Amino acid sequence: MSTSRRQAALLYQQRPDGSFETRTQNAMLDDSEISLLRPPVLTIRSAQLRDMPELNDMIRLLAAHHGDPSAATPEQLERDLFGPMPWITALVAEGENGLIGYAILVPLYKAQEGQRGMDLHHLFVRDGHRGHGIGQHLVDRARDVARKAGCSFLSVGAATGNVQAHRFYEQMDFKPRPVTGMRYLQALA
Repeated sequence: MSTSRRQAALLYQQRPDGSFETRTQNAMLDDSEISLLRPPVLTIRSAQLRDMPELNDMIRLLAAHHGDPSAATPEQLERDLFGPMPWITALVAEGENGLIGYAILVPLYKAQEGQRGMDLHHLFVRDGHRGHGIGQHLVDRARDVARKAGCSFLSVGAATGNVQAHRFYEQMDFKPRPVTGMRYLQALA
């Protein structure tokens, strides 16, 4: 975000009751400490081909936030969303100036119980737009998509130290479950 936009965002802070607080603080804050106004119109919809550049950008931002490398390309994302064998489902939150969040769903299966499920693999809302219910809307739509696919459960993971995410998911009625055993990975080249 440019300095002028960051300063403007600092000058007017919306209070929970909808009124505005004027701030005269001159110090610059990180983007994550700025709360922009909630867009008057927010659309949660399935990702489309035209969303690939913005969606890929947000995936990179989430990876950077977690300190992970991002090697995914727009071509891989397009293949996995719209190719002959779609592998993931992506939902996007769109405001009047573009995409401001996304959720990616990946199928799961509990073979011993014969239950289909979905993993909420990614949930992301851009800096400045958090705290306005956008993540909740994305989770609600993810639940709808999973139900329509015949799923009986939706799962999500959060890093051990990410207490803010833990609180968010628990407020959204996700129940913590114990992690047992190790998971292993083998590269298939």
